[in-house]
Amino acid sequence: MTGRNRQPRLLGCAAGLLSLTLLSGCAAAGDLDAPADRPQSTAEAYPKLAGQVEDAQAHPDDAGNEQAEMAATALEVLDSIPVAERTEWDGPFDRAAHFGEGWADLDDDGCNTRNETLEAQLEQVELLRDNCRVDTGVLEDPYTGETVSFQRGQGTSERVQIDHVVAVYNAWRTGAQDLSYEQRVAFANDPLNLQATQDWVNDEKMSSDASQWLPPDETYHCTYVSRQIAVKATYQLWVTEAEDAAMREVLAGCL
Repeated sequence: MTGRNRQPRLLGCAAGLLSLTLLSGCAAAGDLDAPADRPQSTAEAYPKLAGQVEDAQAHPDDAGNEQAEMAATALEVLDSIPVAERTEWDGPFDRAAHFGEGWADLDDDGCNTRNETLEAQLEQVELLRDNCRVDTGVLEDPYTGETVSFQRGQGTSERVQIDHVVAVYNAWRTGAQDLSYEQRVAFANDPLNLQATQDWVNDEKMSSDASQWLPPDETYHCTYVSRQIAVKATYQLWVTEAEDAAMREVLAGCL
């Protein structure tokens, strides 16, 4: 069975996400399109930067002016993000308790975020008869530049994992503790914050920020950092001094 009507590869499924408690003053001055109240997703919070990221994701070989414009927008948004130290480690991190158990189904269509992300980001997708779970597909991994075949099944499904572009534990230590549970679940299932990649890449990155880890494929650095900035701004997270410097260094090379 072939895939459902496919949405844009990066942003897929953004419509219908769980409504968040509105926070006053969350719109960053750097993105003139940002609404005044906390929206449902990063795509709605920062449509200009999210759109530029989506274009870069869809056309990775078309750098030039579009990449420079994305980097300029990302730097503008980064200027609005506070710089602070990570909160101190406060014992074992309970991901399920703070960000939800497993993958959510925020649009109540019976298909969870993992399968929606795989369908949106893989090519040649074949679904199972439930029209939700991805059976087979091909990942053009932007983190590595490699092509990976996906086959659902024991011992094969885990070869392709879903990375949180801004890692969950990084978010927890840079402001997410101040969010509501519903907002943290939305963060953990936000399409712009999710990227299918190979298992070893996800394991290597863990909870690293941009000063500690960047994708192996250097051509993806501009898009990766721009995504991190859009997500951090949406959920009112901060960056560390080293993270801010690393982001600015990457984006300076994109202009």
